[in-house]
Amino acid sequence: MPSTSRGTMAATTLDALESEAVHIFREAAGEFERPVILFSGGKDSTVLVHLAVKAFWPAPVPFPLLHVDTGHNFEEVIAFRDRVAAHYDLRLEVVRVQDWIDDGRLAERADGLRNPLQTVPLLDAIRSLRCDAAFGGGRRDEERARAKERIFSLRNGFGQWEPRRQRPELWNIYNGRHRVGEHVRVFPLSNWTERDVWRYVEREDIELPSIYYSHRRTVFRRSGMWLTAGPWGGAREGEDVRELTVRYRTVGDGSCTGAVESSAATVAEVIAEVAASRLTERGASRADDLVSEAAMEDRKRLGYF
Repeated sequence: MPSTSRGTMAATTLDALESEAVHIFREAAGEFERPVILFSGGKDSTVLVHLAVKAFWPAPVPFPLLHVDTGHNFEEVIAFRDRVAAHYDLRLEVVRVQDWIDDGRLAERADGLRNPLQTVPLLDAIRSLRCDAAFGGGRRDEERARAKERIFSLRNGFGQWEPRRQRPELWNIYNGRHRVGEHVRVFPLSNWTERDVWRYVEREDIELPSIYYSHRRTVFRRSGMWLTAGPWGGAREGEDVRELTVRYRTVGDGSCTGAVESSAATVAEVIAEVAASRLTERGASRADDLVSEAAMEDRKRLGYF
């Protein structure tokens, strides 16, 4: 499965990150009884599954996958999600935001955004599956609230994150203690950067959804981002509609995920593009993070990913 590296320094960095992530998976497997891997089909959670397979090989990954489907996801990503789960013969639990809307547990937002609605179904799923840990693909370089997270991050009985209850993590000693009803979010990729993820994708020859690479797409301009029409809506009167060569740096909910103009059609070209970029992928392509400076932290306090 592993392939050759391109240089000594690159191999050293990626090997260290891989070793740390594998250690975290095994540590969590020893500390918790019912973990689950949060899996959306995006690049980070795909790398997460790849690392989990390595951590327990030749035994199967001892955790199911969990995806909160907003109903506004890109169809290429949903197809890829299902293909990965089938390839590794992993149980995939899918909870659908639409079900919560249909029975009145959630109300559609006036702005049509589904991303903020994911938290309630996520926490309900964690409770109903009786999960005491949930692996996530969050990285500290993505956004300032995620930079504050510990690798083992405690969530209270309501699934909420309380920054003041952050625990020290000395060396590679993680604290998984929690009370009944609480759970821990585990972030094996905390110390990775976007560029590390792409270099690892290249080294391990990991398949990703096609929309991560440049392609022609009709998009419209809203609040400084190129958005795609879909079940979540389309261009409004007066908005600039064009066909451009774009790709996605993140593949989250389509109602708030923007494409970036790019000609990067291969992993190597994406790595070069990421290296030259002065914007994080969330800053460049996630409208919900731009609502306020504390948008992500506010969502995390409520129990978001």
